[in-house]
Amino acid sequence: MLDDFENIKRIDKSGMLESSLKSFELAVDAIKLMESIEFPEDYANPSSIAVLGMGGSSIGGELLKDWLSDKLSIPIEICNDYRLPTHIKANSLVFAISYSGETEETLTAFIEAYKRKCRLFAITSGGHLREFCKKLRIPYLTIPKGYAPRAALPYMFFPLAISIEKLGLISHIKKEIDETIQILKEVSKENHANKPFEDNLAKKLAFELYGTIPVIYGFRHYASVAHRWKTQINENSKLICHHYVFPELNHNEAVGWETSRRLTKKFSIVLLRDSEEPPEIRERIEITKSIAFKKAGKLLEVKARGNSRLARMFSLLQLGDLVSVYLAILQRKDPTPVKTISKVKKELKKRLRTVEKLEREVKRLL
Repeated sequence: MLDDFENIKRIDKSGMLESSLKSFELAVDAIKLMESIEFPEDYANPSSIAVLGMGGSSIGGELLKDWLSDKLSIPIEICNDYRLPTHIKANSLVFAISYSGETEETLTAFIEAYKRKCRLFAITSGGHLREFCKKLRIPYLTIPKGYAPRAALPYMFFPLAISIEKLGLISHIKKEIDETIQILKEVSKENHANKPFEDNLAKKLAFELYGTIPVIYGFRHYASVAHRWKTQINENSKLICHHYVFPELNHNEAVGWETSRRLTKKFSIVLLRDSEEPPEIRERIEITKSIAFKKAGKLLEVKARGNSRLARMFSLLQLGDLVSVYLAILQRKDPTPVKTISKVKKELKKRLRTVEKLEREVKRLL
């Protein structure tokens, strides 16, 4: 059924597959949008960076943190909460990311960052976040509407990378970004819906994962990529999914595979691999495969491609995005709607009225 393009379109009513396949186009557009952005002089030399965001709006920050883990001399904090960590202060650079502009956790932390006189920059398609930026005179980037937040990832990662470069915190990233966009294009082409099953890795992986509970394992800078696989399978495929990282999993998670084969056979492991794995990581993976993972129902491995770290990260990320959509199709589930999230947000809005309170707070701050 994954080779029946008309069937795919009937199930994928909102076009999640199409959005995923053109991620390289979104990346090019995101970079172009950043050309006109200029930062105030006092934004230079921050003591730390914080990225405020939830769900699909925060993964860009996680990717940024992993990508620059050994390249940036200041820490990057990912804030997935209403609260802003105490150590984020006036000399911190704070990115507030909410695709809709209505994420109440992000809006709340954004106002707190403003009160602390942090150096703020927002990325949003509109909503209250953009409205607050206009009123409080905070620089922001408006990105296109019309996508599910998770499908708009290029608009929420590449502007972060360009911002960091514009502020002089990193340099010479064009070559790496150009290669990443090329890799995104290649992975999309190779795993397009019009590519038959036997020549389509994403379709094959989705078929292998069908009917199982996926577990995604990565290491170091693939921690955020493993997390992305997990959340895409959650939201697109409507499945429980788990992720974790080496070497930490050798100190706890691996013991869980000692449980009954009756349970472990329901799980499929996906290992995110790299031809340039450090010896200590490679040996851990191979040893753990032979001792613990042999009890899993299935063990699958996918290897990153590309020369630069960013390209390799996005090669696996893009593959995972497409796997999650094809897995949804196999279950005859429209990938785009997220009914549970919508219901929770509706109830919270009714009970807490957080945004209304924040609107009053902004008026007091003016």
